[in-house]
Amino acid sequence: MNTTIPLSFLDLAPVPTGSTIADGIAQTVEIAKKSEQVGLNRYWMAEHHNMAGIASAATSVLLSHIGSQTKSIRIGSGGIMLPNHAPLVVAEQFGTLKALYGDRIDLGLGRAPGTDGATFQALRRQMSDAERFPNDVQELLYLLGDDTDDSPVQAFPGAKSNIPLWILGSSLFGATLAAHLGLPYVFASHFAPQMLEHAITAYREQFQPSAYLSKPYVMLAANLLLADDDATANYHFSSAQQSFVRLRRNERGQMPKPVHDMDSIWSASEKAMVDSALSVSFVGSVATVQPKLADFIAKYQPDELIVTANIYDQAARLHSLELIPMLNLFTLHSPVAAA
Repeated sequence: MNTTIPLSFLDLAPVPTGSTIADGIAQTVEIAKKSEQVGLNRYWMAEHHNMAGIASAATSVLLSHIGSQTKSIRIGSGGIMLPNHAPLVVAEQFGTLKALYGDRIDLGLGRAPGTDGATFQALRRQMSDAERFPNDVQELLYLLGDDTDDSPVQAFPGAKSNIPLWILGSSLFGATLAAHLGLPYVFASHFAPQMLEHAITAYREQFQPSAYLSKPYVMLAANLLLADDDATANYHFSSAQQSFVRLRRNERGQMPKPVHDMDSIWSASEKAMVDSALSVSFVGSVATVQPKLADFIAKYQPDELIVTANIYDQAARLHSLELIPMLNLFTLHSPVAAA
C-alpha cells in the first residue's frame, strides 16, 4: 500500500493590497511554475466574482495563460460555478484548453454561484439556476463525450475531448451526486469543513462505477502554509484570517497585509467563526505540520490532497511550496525546469 498520495495546489489568484490585477496575475504565474517545479500533480483555479482581492473571475482565460507558462502540470478549475454558465459554453472553453494543452486539463464543477446575489443578477442568472446543477452536469458530460455526432448542437471544440469532470462540494448534495454519476469528488474542507466526514462517507458508500471512474476517488482541500518557524507561518496566515473576517463584515478590498496581533482585529465571535471555517489548516514549520498532516491523511484516507495558501506575501507562498518535499507525505513528480 502506498504511504504517500498526490498533492495539488488550488490558487485564488490573490491580489495583494496596493497591487494591480496584472501584478496578481504575474504572481499567480510564479506560483503555477513553482508548483510544477516542486512536482505537484495539479494546479487549479477557482471562479469568484466581484472580489477585488481575487483575479481569477475569467477562469478559463487565466488557465490558458497558465498553460502557456507551464509544461507538464495538470491545470484546471476548482471550480467553474456551473449555474453561472451554459454547459455548451463551458464545453467550448475547456475544449479549447484541451486543444491548446492536450491531456493536462481538468474540469471541476461547483453548484454555488461563487458571488453575492447582486452579482448573480449581473451575470443574468437566478438563484434557482442552481437547481439544474445535476442536469447541467450530465449535459456537460454529454457535450464532452463521444456520442454527439447526430446532435443538432455540438461543442466545437469540446466534443469527444472527454475532459475529466470533478464534482466539488461541501455538503451531502455534491457527494451523492458525484457518487451517483461515478465521478471523482472534491470536498471543500479548506473553508467549510463541517460536513467532511459525513460527505466523504456518503460518497464512498453510494459510489456507482461508471465509464469515467471504476472506484471512488476523494480529493480533500486544506490550507497549508509552511515556513522556517511557526511564528513566521502564523504571521503570514493572518492574511487569510483577516479575509474571512472581512467577508463576515461584508467589507471589500484586496488581500490584506499580515499582522502580528489578530486580537486587535477580530471579536470573540469572529475568531470562533474563522477558527471553525479554517479548522482544516496546517500552518507552521515542517516539524510542526508534518505529524498533524499525517494524522489528517490517516484519518480520512483521501486519494489526493489539494492545498491553498491565500495570503498577502508572495515570497512566503513560494517558500511554502519549496518546503513541501520535506514533509515526506506526498508522491511528487520529478522536478521540472522553469518554463
